[in-house]
Amino acid sequence: MPSNAAIEHLLTYNVSAIYPTADFLRDKLQQGEQLTIYLGVDPSSPNIHLGHTIVLRKLKEFQQLGHKVIFLIGDFTAMIGDPTGKEKARPQLTQAEVLKNAQTYQEQVSLILDFSGPQAAEIRFNSQWLGTMDLNKIIHLSANFTVQQLLERDMFQKRISEGKPIFLHEFIYPLLQAYDSVALNVDGEIGGTDQTFNMLIGRQLLKTKRQKEKFVLTCPLLVGSDGRKMSKSLGNVINITDPPREMYGKLMALQDDLILEYLSRCTDTPATEINSWQKELAAGLNPMEVKKVLAAKICRLYHGPAAAEEAEQYFAAVFQKHQLPRDLQEISFPAGMKLIDLLREQKLVASRSAAKRLLQQNGVRINRSPIQDPNYRPANGDILQLGRRRFYRLREK
Repeated sequence: MPSNAAIEHLLTYNVSAIYPTADFLRDKLQQGEQLTIYLGVDPSSPNIHLGHTIVLRKLKEFQQLGHKVIFLIGDFTAMIGDPTGKEKARPQLTQAEVLKNAQTYQEQVSLILDFSGPQAAEIRFNSQWLGTMDLNKIIHLSANFTVQQLLERDMFQKRISEGKPIFLHEFIYPLLQAYDSVALNVDGEIGGTDQTFNMLIGRQLLKTKRQKEKFVLTCPLLVGSDGRKMSKSLGNVINITDPPREMYGKLMALQDDLILEYLSRCTDTPATEINSWQKELAAGLNPMEVKKVLAAKICRLYHGPAAAEEAEQYFAAVFQKHQLPRDLQEISFPAGMKLIDLLREQKLVASRSAAKRLLQQNGVRINRSPIQDPNYRPANGDILQLGRRRFYRLREK
């Protein structure tokens, strides 16, 4: 039987809301009943990012308390595209693209969930039931909801007011996601606050189909370094598979007002320590000092202590002391080659247009000086820097 303290931590720490109520879930947890809880993620990109880890860590809490947890890969729903928070329809992915993205999901998630032992997490794919659903079943599924219910979504209301289209497949998405709860016959589902509508639709469908009350627990969303929700589609993510140096550097680039939020939501830092940091920051402590603690903690979680220490040393040498990396990668190029051609030929950028944009945005430096001229011709021994974290030594062939 879990302690009351463990139950209260699960119900309150990094929790935004619980449906129908926190008391409903508390009663179930205190009765010692083993619950089945799932988290669904659509593999719309090949990486799990720090925003995902908030709900994964909450799922881990359920696992540690002896409950059955399921990590559901939405390989079928990913081909439709979740309209949540989108001002226009998502590009639809092919089955091959989805499966390629999902290849390493279990490996990545295993950094948080335990897939072995008596309480091993289960991994499922919703194509197992949605992929065999015929038109007759889809029509019967649709009959459980009204157009008015689906139009209640803020994003759909916004599109209507702005004269933007809503496609029929975007209406179908929450219905299919809702069916996941029925197929898995779960007791609860967890997800980010942006998934509240979808999860509550699932709660309604489970009650209709199986006469079963499902709890829904939502966790707060993580803000990226650009101040917007961390999102694969926005490109502002810190992936848990990012190399240690890159992960550390991205965390050091966070806005100062996000440091304590990341400590709370992405690490095991006790509330007492976070409160102490908050007081020291208010008293004038340089935020950079706390940011170093944060970056090291997160790097240790996903890469281990040795890699975290090396990333910290690398950052201090290259970005604080302005030294060149010791393991500088060399690139060979023909004498007289234009910089824009070098970038494209070496596949350092996706296209010539991407190279031009990077140049215009001062994202390309030679010997630490920004270069905007695409016709610039680098010399033997020059140091090429792309963005903040990529360095190369140029050698003429």
